Amino acid sequence: MHRKTIVITLMTLFFLASLSAFGAAGEKAEVKGMITTRTGETLVVKSAQGTVTVVLTDDTTTKDDRGLLGLRKERLSNVVLIPGLKVDVDGRSDDQGRVVAKTITVDGDDLETAQMIQAGLHPTAEQVAANMRAIENNQQNIATSKEQIAAQKKRLAAQQGQLAAQQGQLTTQQGQLAAQKQSVEANQKNVAANQQQIAANIKDIEENTNRFIALSEYDVKGAGTVKFNVGSSTISAKDQEELKKLAQTAIGLKGYIIEVMGYADSTGSAAMNTKLSEERARAVVTFLMQQGGVPVRHIVAPGAMGEYGPVAPNETKAGRAENRRVDVKVLVNKGIAGA
Repeated sequence: MHRKTIVITLMTLFFLASLSAFGAAGEKAEVKGMITTRTGETLVVKSAQGTVTVVLTDDTTTKDDRGLLGLRKERLSNVVLIPGLKVDVDGRSDDQGRVVAKTITVDGDDLETAQMIQAGLHPTAEQVAANMRAIENNQQNIATSKEQIAAQKKRLAAQQGQLAAQQGQLTTQQGQLAAQKQSVEANQKNVAANQQQIAANIKDIEENTNRFIALSEYDVKGAGTVKFNVGSSTISAKDQEELKKLAQTAIGLKGYIIEVMGYADSTGSAAMNTKLSEERARAVVTFLMQQGGVPVRHIVAPGAMGEYGPVAPNETKAGRAENRRVDVKVLVNKGIAGA
């Protein structure tokens, strides 16, 4: 009987603590943290205070702290964000202890990093490898310098008893010793700087790995590819029909999200190709919303990959035609799919 009373008391305290964390239903609430899980209507944010469920509605507005996430304001009022993205959520608490989002603010640079993770890029791993090689070279230089210093000291000790005619040679060797010491000090400074860079890169790798793991928690329930003519972002009639079918497939699923990635061939400059791939991705997103009936909160922030990630050689006309594309995927969280 006494144990039962203790259990009930603890549960009551936990419930009151949960309410005090975000206030009573209807009160203003703010959450800062990283998205760890996504469904169609909700996302889970890990903050310093713990894990919080954020509810998306038709009134939810997502914005970049610098502007518009690279999207046109008149085309998209909201952008649904991907797992691994850092967010600042303003809204109100509901009667279930969740936060109903009014405004979601993200960092544009962080979004670009998250999109790179979706494409399978890990630039920080290459930086760590390069820094490791630099440290190995510096350590070898230090060892060599120490050996040279030891040899110089032995020669100086032997030459101290020689005639005055050898004084000039001794002075030269002392200058070489000083230079070697300076070289050792410089190499030691380089080692310290590289170790700091490695620590920073390891932290970046851990964050990127966490994002990649979050993205791997989704099953692909549908996919399609939209092809484009040279320099064009116009969707053909055939691909419009395929997009409508894909949208209907998605709408019939619980908790789905749609990922849109735009690409270009290698014709033209890299900056022009990036802009063209963005316009193609934006055209597909707009069609899915206006013609496919897909709510904007079910669409992941579109990626503009430019000429990166070709599926065929750009040296041939047929290969370039394959690379002028937008890839569309319908994703469902594995937890929802299993349920």
